[in-house]
Amino acid sequence: MSNRLFQGIIHQMKDTVDRVIGVIDDKGNVISCSELTKIGDVFEGCNLQNANLKECFVKEGYTFKPFGTNEKGDYAVFVAGIDDISASYAGLLTVALTSIKQYHDEKYDRNNFIKNVILDNILPGDVYVKARELHFGTDAHRIVLLVRTVGKTEVSAYDVIVNLFPDKQKDFIFNISETDTVIVKEIHPDIETKDIEKLARSIVDTLSSEFYIRSFVGIGTVVTGIKDLARSFKEAQVALEVSKVFDAEKTIVSFDKLGIARLIYQLPTTVCEMFLKEVFQKGSIDQLDQETLFAIQRFFENNLNVSETSRGLFVHRNTLVYRLEKIKKLTGLDLREFDHAIVFKVALMVKKYLNSNPVKY
Repeated sequence: MSNRLFQGIIHQMKDTVDRVIGVIDDKGNVISCSELTKIGDVFEGCNLQNANLKECFVKEGYTFKPFGTNEKGDYAVFVAGIDDISASYAGLLTVALTSIKQYHDEKYDRNNFIKNVILDNILPGDVYVKARELHFGTDAHRIVLLVRTVGKTEVSAYDVIVNLFPDKQKDFIFNISETDTVIVKEIHPDIETKDIEKLARSIVDTLSSEFYIRSFVGIGTVVTGIKDLARSFKEAQVALEVSKVFDAEKTIVSFDKLGIARLIYQLPTTVCEMFLKEVFQKGSIDQLDQETLFAIQRFFENNLNVSETSRGLFVHRNTLVYRLEKIKKLTGLDLREFDHAIVFKVALMVKKYLNSNPVKY
């Protein structure tokens, strides 16, 4: 990575500096140069073990200036010539390359650090220490979005998403699997959920309309600092799993809008099975045909209004009443009564949950 980084800078400077310039590693190997044919050559005897970061040295008609993180230098700039101008060029180049490499390394370390925090691969006590080393603001507000793609794609969703978030100092994007891309975004403390969902919608729409990639986005809750990012990430995961169970067509899912579905998802399966047995004491929910279940779903959507539901279904009012009576006979629940309707609605969701065998985090 450093070779490409250095070569990019050397290439930009070659027209400004009227001499051959380049970089060697600590063994004297040319890893970057304004004359591409020299890359791979070796300056014999230019081992940097005896070098001094503060001083230039001259060899084979070139001026060398070491730079790097250790006291001897990990690399050295070389400039054709042994005069004062060559030494000045070498000094300037080491300042530029040192700063750029430090920025690059810090950026990589920050991204890697955030990934380890998200995946719980770092001890809690080390989080604050490393955060201070990498100059992370402890009072910044951040949120985690998990983008999950479906099916094989010719274009990497990660590459698309990275280009949507240009602020690399505040936003961090990385893959955790072939289908899952994580976005850790710094946000304003007063931002509303609808604004985050609007951002998520733009991601889904861009992937779909421009690259034909079908995707879903789970949104965690806003956290302050670094440590709780793992929680926001798990919430984003749960949001996607809960949605897959209860509303598979929904592409944008916020953890703080899951409602009763989240409660059911967190229940032990034994408790769910006991609840269904309690509700359906006289029979099984499987005795209800799909037509009846569809009618009941519309009945709930119309706020338990029999007349409105029957009109929407294009059936006689008595036909709907007959289906309601069928359920009352099976369960003892009269869905025209609010409390009974709530119990039956939850029972349907519990049954759906048990049938899904969802992944839990």
